[in-house]
Amino acid sequence: MTEGDRRTTGGGPRDEEIIRRVLVGEVDLFVELINRYQQHVTRIVAGHVRRDMVEEVAHDTFVRAYTSLSTYSFRTPFSHWLATIALRACYDAWRNVSARKEVLLSGLGDEQQQWADRLLATESHERFEELARQQETRELLHSALNQLSPENRMVLTLVHLEGHSVREAAELLGWSTVNVKVRAHRARQQLRKLLEGLLRNSP
Repeated sequence: MTEGDRRTTGGGPRDEEIIRRVLVGEVDLFVELINRYQQHVTRIVAGHVRRDMVEEVAHDTFVRAYTSLSTYSFRTPFSHWLATIALRACYDAWRNVSARKEVLLSGLGDEQQQWADRLLATESHERFEELARQQETRELLHSALNQLSPENRMVLTLVHLEGHSVREAAELLGWSTVNVKVRAHRARQQLRKLLEGLLRNSP
């Protein structure tokens, strides 16, 4: 059962019914979709942008969903369609701040330095992803990710950190699979260089 289907079990109208009614003029009903999917969107956005950007990007996601609701095909769950919009909103948010690159951490603690050493040493794709997902290093990792282009940041996060396949990432971002493959490879190389820089600058 899809998430969109599960939304109908509480006795309320199905997502599809709400969408059709919104499209014919009952615009206030869109609030029901916001209430149903607020946590879903916030969870996605929080995984891709800084904490101080989450509320704004989540809001932008629903604005985009409302203004493009007529393009929803009903062939996929509404939650999936909304996730695609959320990811593209995250990508655009990073494009908007890309000119203001954040300063990398000036130095690494012992634990972070050991993690960076292990990450740089591994040649295994699976081991790379395992190390990159470790929660205790998220601050360091996000600091490095902030230095990547918006495109490379999104691809690296989707493919290497969240475990999406290249095909899935391509569908979510609206890119070709070839573009995703190339950018994923480049992003991983750039991340390695950034982490090497952090190690050189650490006390």
